[in-house]
Amino acid sequence: MSVYDQYRQYRKSWGINAMGSVIVEVEAEDHTVGVGVSIGGEPACFIVENHLSRFIEGEDPRNVEGIWDKMFRASLNYGRKGLPIQAISAVDLAIWDLLGKLRNEPVYALLGGKTKTRLPVYSTTARPDIAKALGFVGAKVPCPHGPAEGDEGLKKNVAFFKKWRETVGEDFPLMLDCYMALTVPYSIKLARSLEPYNLKWMEEFLPPDDYEGYAEVHKALAGSVLLTTGEHEYTRYGYRQLIEKRCADILQPDITWVGGITEARRVVAMAAAHDILVIPHGSSVYSYHLQYAFPNCPLAEYINLSPEADKLVPYFGGLFPDEPLPKDGFIDLPEKPGFGMTLKKEGLTRPYPRSPDQVKAQFEANKNQPKPTKASMPF
Repeated sequence: MSVYDQYRQYRKSWGINAMGSVIVEVEAEDHTVGVGVSIGGEPACFIVENHLSRFIEGEDPRNVEGIWDKMFRASLNYGRKGLPIQAISAVDLAIWDLLGKLRNEPVYALLGGKTKTRLPVYSTTARPDIAKALGFVGAKVPCPHGPAEGDEGLKKNVAFFKKWRETVGEDFPLMLDCYMALTVPYSIKLARSLEPYNLKWMEEFLPPDDYEGYAEVHKALAGSVLLTTGEHEYTRYGYRQLIEKRCADILQPDITWVGGITEARRVVAMAAAHDILVIPHGSSVYSYHLQYAFPNCPLAEYINLSPEADKLVPYFGGLFPDEPLPKDGFIDLPEKPGFGMTLKKEGLTRPYPRSPDQVKAQFEANKNQPKPTKASMPF
């Protein structure tokens, strides 16, 4: 939105937070509850209650692959990306949380266990100097000016990055987040202008559907700065295009948006087959558990949301009082079942509740689904 003067200065001015959050609880027959979170607000609540719930109630939570496939296929006519996949993500994460609690194991253990003893963390922040002092292994800053501001804006971008490079020193990793705002020629010119200042990576510099543009920039900058994208990509089908077209060196799925753990692990496996690193966007514990379980997820992101970027505050605000926070450059996960967090329900509302009879009908339909009686060739 930097092409419009009215919305250039603050992302909230154009409504980055307009949709709000969706929190999904999945309850087992023994009253154990799993919790998943995404964005989408009341529209996502409507999808979960009135569509996706029919594939959950009465199902065995261990059938997570089948549940995900049913939700995805059933929403293809209006879904595939965006809000419907975010709703599916929240449900999927709640099921994984439930599974961990039922088995008394952390989610990373369900995924195969730890591939690293500790997970290092970088900070997305307005103050890289404070991030360095807090022990983070690197920092990412927002790109303040876009193509609409011409050559003068590009010069300001270079001066901005140079200032922070001089502030944090030559060897502290420093990255630039462009939030879908640039063009192909501008991206190439900016990256080359920042090479003397040891730019570690340039992130999400084009709109997410411009696969050809990403490939062009990646080819032009081969061997210099690393390129990253994927925060606003959805499902393995979107990531297949990013991988096949060689759009980036690092992929950054948001685990609460991409389709949850079930789909994210497919993306990570696809990336591993092409020697591509995966460093998820935000997501807090939902990404940390995934990253501990896969070798090609070497680094976590902590987004500093404190007003002055000088304090470590929970990614989900006060939603989970026991949300783990980074310390001394690492995120260590407690040996708690599921994702290891406790939901604070005060102030939450359920905008589209269903009747007990509706819930019972869906529960029994899944509990009593017929089994084949005669074997046949399935394709």
